Amino acid sequence: MRTVRLTQEELHKIRDLYEGVMSHACHGLFFKEGSVVSSDMVEQALQDRSKYFQKAGEILKERGWVEEISFQDGEVIVKGSIEVAPSDLPSCHRLRGILREFYERFKGARVKCTEESCASVGQPECRFRIEEM
Repeated sequence: MRTVRLTQEELHKIRDLYEGVMSHACHGLFFKEGSVVSSDMVEQALQDRSKYFQKAGEILKERGWVEEISFQDGEVIVKGSIEVAPSDLPSCHRLRGILREFYERFKGARVKCTEESCASVGQPECRFRIEEM
């Protein structure tokens, strides 16, 4: 399988481009993009359900999405998200889609993933709340 690498700066320029055309409506597209790109990552992690979230974290670090990640009961804490850039709003939309996909595939049920705090708005880390629907 071939892969493509994008820099953090390139991702930010893409976000700026889309926001310039669509305003905040593009955030839903980024979220869905995260769901799409996570498919292979989820399949890798599912190979050992007993270490699923450990493997998920390793994959996300290996692929450059995060520098640190911890999966806790109903919450994911991330440091060094590739999507972090100074903003007035949380900006880790793709990562939110990726995390939702990881949880939905593991649980076999729909979940809601909300970014409750974000390093883009000056917080020390990004925190995502995971809730079953």
